[in-house]
Amino acid sequence: MAFTNRLIHESSPYLLQHAHNPVDWFPWCEEAISLAKKNNKPILVSIGYSACHWCHVMEKESFENETTAAYMNEHFVNIKIDREERPDLDHIYMDAVQAIAGNGGWPLNVFLTTDLKPFYGGTYFPPVKAFNRASWTDTLHGIANAWAERKNEIESQAENLIDYLLKTNNISPLKTVITSEDSFVTSEDCHNIFKNIMLNADKEWGGFGKAPKFPQTFTIQYLLQYYYFTKKQESLDQALLSID
Repeated sequence: MAFTNRLIHESSPYLLQHAHNPVDWFPWCEEAISLAKKNNKPILVSIGYSACHWCHVMEKESFENETTAAYMNEHFVNIKIDREERPDLDHIYMDAVQAIAGNGGWPLNVFLTTDLKPFYGGTYFPPVKAFNRASWTDTLHGIANAWAERKNEIESQAENLIDYLLKTNNISPLKTVITSEDSFVTSEDCHNIFKNIMLNADKEWGGFGKAPKFPQTFTIQYLLQYYYFTKKQESLDQALLSID
C-alpha cells in the first residue's frame, strides 16, 4: 500500500477501511485533540459505518484523492469515527449537522473548533459541485479561509449552536462525553439517552427520523438493553417496531 495512517491499529472494519487513505486520519483520541490545539487547526470529524454506500463513494472520490488529502492534512486535523463504536458522538454531531443543514445522514462530516464545538457540517459532498451540493474541495477551502480570517466569528457561531442544542435536546455538556476516555456513564445519562432516542423515534412506522431512513442497529440494541435493565415497555415496543 502506498499510504498507511493511524487507523491501521484500530479494530473497527470501518476505520480499517480508511487505513490506507492518503488522508492522515486519527481515531477519536486525545492526541488528535491536542494536536489541533497546538497547531491551531480546525478539526474535521467524519463519521460513517462499514455498510454505508455513500461513505464508500466519498472515500473513493475524495479521501483517496492525493491532492485533496494533502490539503486536508495541511489545514485540518482529521478524525474518523465509526458510528457503531461511538453512538454518543454520532448523536451529538448528527444533531449539530441537522441544525446547520436541515438534514442528516452518513457520511456525517462536521467541522469543530479546537474545543470540539461544531460550527459547520453536512453529509455527502461530491468532488465537484453537483446535485445542488457544494464540492468537497470548495468546502475545505472555504472553511480553511474562514478559520484563518474570521476565527472569532466561527467560535461565536459554535457557542450559539451548542447553546441551541443544549436547550432543544437536553443533552449533557459536550465535555462530559468527549474528554476522558475513562469517564463513567451514569444511570441519569442512560435515561437521557433513552429520552433523546424517543424524541427522534417514528412511533407509527418504526425507525428513527424522517425518510429516507438508515438502519440504526446500535440504537435498537440500546433500546433492548435499556428494556432489560429498566423493564420500560416503551423501549421494547420501539425496538421491535424498528426491526419489523
